[in-house]
Amino acid sequence: MEVIIRPDAEDIARIVADAFTGLLTRKPDAVLGLATGSSPLKVYDELARRHDAGEVSFARARAFALDEYVGLTPDHPQRYANVLQTEIAGRVDFAPGAVQAPDGLADDLPAACAQYEAAIASAGGVDLQILGIGTDGHIAFNEPGSSLASRTRLKTLTAQTRIDNARFFDDNVDAVPRHCLTQGLGTIMEARHVVLVATGSAKAEAVHRMVEGAVSAMWPGSILQFHRHATVLVDEAAASRLQLSSYYRAAYEGKPDWQGL
Repeated sequence: MEVIIRPDAEDIARIVADAFTGLLTRKPDAVLGLATGSSPLKVYDELARRHDAGEVSFARARAFALDEYVGLTPDHPQRYANVLQTEIAGRVDFAPGAVQAPDGLADDLPAACAQYEAAIASAGGVDLQILGIGTDGHIAFNEPGSSLASRTRLKTLTAQTRIDNARFFDDNVDAVPRHCLTQGLGTIMEARHVVLVATGSAKAEAVHRMVEGAVSAMWPGSILQFHRHATVLVDEAAASRLQLSSYYRAAYEGKPDWQGL
């Protein structure tokens, strides 16, 4: 796991956008993994800017969402398929239907989860997955206690996650769905490169546990310690609990340019 500490979210966004741009240059038909929430928004802004400048194209790429709420109407603005359309898919040149999300309105939710897993596999797997992390250490909607080998499935959201996400529902926690469909930790671990972004002091404890704590279902993000190519990018506030921060800084400053992200 590589940990990169940068001054602010804008600098992090440029580094992550470089990784996306480099991948799509090398492999125009790459498969991308897209997250919602606050963490990736500046990355999506930077990618949209680069697309408008003619620096990157998504025309041949495909993408899969990490998760989806269960029960939100097709036109609900917080349905993650719609959020991704607003924040990134509709701002660049993805082909129609190239960005998929789990079907949170399916009559048979377990079957929808199995079909989603099959779709990812059929596409060849995810080349680059962007992630955020919750204050309780969840990645995607894999709440504390999730199986480290889990696959795409139905999950019940914790009270803390619903409180954290109420800001997207006019601060009304009762409007936040109680259930979701989410890629499992085992599914996420199959992505060839995972890039996790965390900013702000509220994420500091989760980042510390993820990077430097024991690998445990109590802190689901800690499974990334076992990933073959995981990159964690944090700002100063999110890095404030890291015990080895001086080493992470030195390692990044001395990193050869040819290694990239």
